[in-house]
Amino acid sequence: MIQTLKIDDFSLVLSGGGALGIAHLGVLHDLELLHLTPSEIIGTSMGGIIGACLAIGMNEYEIYKEIQAFSSLTKWIKFSFQGNAIVDNSKIETIFNRLFGKRKMRDTTIPLKLITTNLMNGEKKVFTAKDDIYIKDAILATMAIPGIFEEHIINGKTYADGFLCENLGIDEASLDTILAVDVLGKNSFEKELPDNFFKTANIMEMFERSIRLLILNQSKRQIEDIENTDKNIILIEPSTKNYTTFQFHKHQEIRNLGHNLLQ
Repeated sequence: MIQTLKIDDFSLVLSGGGALGIAHLGVLHDLELLHLTPSEIIGTSMGGIIGACLAIGMNEYEIYKEIQAFSSLTKWIKFSFQGNAIVDNSKIETIFNRLFGKRKMRDTTIPLKLITTNLMNGEKKVFTAKDDIYIKDAILATMAIPGIFEEHIINGKTYADGFLCENLGIDEASLDTILAVDVLGKNSFEKELPDNFFKTANIMEMFERSIRLLILNQSKRQIEDIENTDKNIILIEPSTKNYTTFQFHKHQEIRNLGHNLLQ
């Protein structure tokens, strides 16, 4: 039903969600079929990574080929035995250096906004073209899940994942029409609680479910606020309930979740 979507000037908002964010690519693929290009891109965490690639001129297939590299965890994960996080960012930073080089936030084809959280005071920080920083630094900040990935220091301030304050960055959209893709929306939940044989599996599923609920309620309040304004929000919520945020090896299946959702 993607032929029914008719929008010209719009903000594209891509949520965080770890591996679930690969579903954004299915939506991008369909936008390309419709020859629709956003006038600005707002991204958080995984949505920020994909959004940044799109902002510098990469097409969906090119981004997907890069995402496929993430399916092999050994290519980007290096475990750390010091500091505050499990993962050392050195391998990931090498990938981002290759993709973005010395490009700064102002050096994009499409205006880009990346949402992060000041880890010292909890305040939201949105990196834009006004910030004289490299794209790769803003990405390392927006994806820094506390305890998992290393926090990132920019200009003396410590930043972490944007999901802590705004996983779906619709508040930062400057245009009247917003196309928002939320991979941690209402379709990211099973209707029943986990019932695995091993208790540890149940505990992990309950923990992830709790995080998804926190993020869902955060986003719901923001969506309600937008709906009370003159802005038009087109909300896409892929059905990601059968996948976890770390299943990068299921990239093809998750990518397909974003197809044929534009109406």
